Amino acid sequence: MPRLLVCWLLCLLPALATAQDEPLHLALKGDLLSLSRTRLLSREPLPDTLQTPLGSVWKLFVYAWLVDTGAREPAYECRGQSKEEVYCCTAGGKIERDQALVKSCGLYFEPARLGISSADWRAYWQTRQAPEWLRSLPSLQPATRVPVAELLRSLALLPAQDQARRVLLDVVLNAADGNVVGELGGRLRVKTWSWLGDRDPASRQGGFAGWTVDGTPIWAGGRGTSQRVLREYGPALATVLPPSGAAESGTCVEVSLFSRYPLKRLLSGGRVAASGPLQGDYRVEFASGNQLDIHSDGELFLLNDTLVARLDREEYVARVLQREATAEPAEAAKALAVAIRTYLLQNATRHGECLSIDDSSQRQRVAPRPASAEARDIAAWTRDLVLAGSTVTYHSDQPGPDKLSWQHAVEQANAGQRYDAILLHAYPRASLSRWDNPVASCEALPAAQDWLQKQRRGWRPQLESETGYNEVSTFAVCRLTFGRPYVDRERQRIYVRGVLSLQDRLDLTHEYLHLAFEAHPNGQDETYIEGLARHLLLE
Repeated sequence: MPRLLVCWLLCLLPALATAQDEPLHLALKGDLLSLSRTRLLSREPLPDTLQTPLGSVWKLFVYAWLVDTGAREPAYECRGQSKEEVYCCTAGGKIERDQALVKSCGLYFEPARLGISSADWRAYWQTRQAPEWLRSLPSLQPATRVPVAELLRSLALLPAQDQARRVLLDVVLNAADGNVVGELGGRLRVKTWSWLGDRDPASRQGGFAGWTVDGTPIWAGGRGTSQRVLREYGPALATVLPPSGAAESGTCVEVSLFSRYPLKRLLSGGRVAASGPLQGDYRVEFASGNQLDIHSDGELFLLNDTLVARLDREEYVARVLQREATAEPAEAAKALAVAIRTYLLQNATRHGECLSIDDSSQRQRVAPRPASAEARDIAAWTRDLVLAGSTVTYHSDQPGPDKLSWQHAVEQANAGQRYDAILLHAYPRASLSRWDNPVASCEALPAAQDWLQKQRRGWRPQLESETGYNEVSTFAVCRLTFGRPYVDRERQRIYVRGVLSLQDRLDLTHEYLHLAFEAHPNGQDETYIEGLARHLLLE
């Protein structure tokens, strides 16, 4: 019997390996791609016969209906009466529409709760020539199987998709502890889905459906849950997602060019240019005697001896990147693009329908000509990404607290660091977030951080004699909202309740030591860490 069991297991292993290595299928631009975890395996025309369970994608269609019809539905309130509320909020809390879509709160989008009738639903989608499965409200179920090609066509024509694309960036931001947005940037805007396996109901299948940042419909499906798909296939997805292009953000930025350098006159073909919109090549003569050649495609205006640029937000980011640095190395440029966009968000004022900011060394310097294709590509790759949780500044070569050094960023990029790691080093308390919903995952505790910094100076002589100790140069102390204190080693963050009580200070010391001994076995020895923490603090 043991020999038979061994033989059976040996026969089973190839099947298990095959299942484990089953590729991810990706439908995009009329093609069906097969991906391993790191690369493209094959590409063929998308067959009309390929079907997928709707999974949670049905919620995206209800979301579009709510936005497009101008509905004003109430928030969903969690009362602890359904196990499905785990996807919504804690008992006593509530959830609004955008967050419900990101968190996949099915209870929020239940048609009965929203008062959507089958007749109204059918009439709405029938006028949009939607397929039968979308017109039928009872068919809007996770188990409903639909042709992938039809799903993509429906997504291409979906109402309110601009708003949905903005909101769904949060799905990528939240996936795999932020690692997916590190791989893909702002290029993917999707609703995840998971459902029972086709051949084995005990297994799971999952993926996502939505758009790339420029509005191209996309679908993916594979073995395991949607979170597993995003976590494990990020490197492969990064190689096949199309270039972002220079899609407009819809946010206008008005820039006062050369705000600290008075203009003498503006010349076009040797003649003084008249006030109004500018088109073509010009020479700026400054009161200081300096001259500069500029170009406008209609975005520059001469208004009362002042040059004003009215730019789309992403063109603004690209022009600042071009003026302040370069588009290479790419990872450093991506980090700076996020910092530029964040600086704009934090420092611009509102002027009519536009954001307003000066072009100066005290703000951000803006190229007085269209951005290069390379700078636009970097801006588009990071589109809508900002930092939340700290004030953002940067400098060409001088680092500092919450200040990115371009020179250091270049060195880090050349050493193989990704843009999100570069940003984390410069802004340890900040989190990558979305332009129109900047939410930090680290609520800073400055008093606790200051206390720990001061204590470390006194502890240094003793700690340096401990085997494995490595003083941490950059870290953040963040507020713990629930559970036990812990340390996020990847982001160099310590989560504690505060610094007021002796227990708080013990917890902070304990977690800092875990960070400082990370590369040594002592860092995993709870007895050693706790004993050292008590010795430092109490003796």
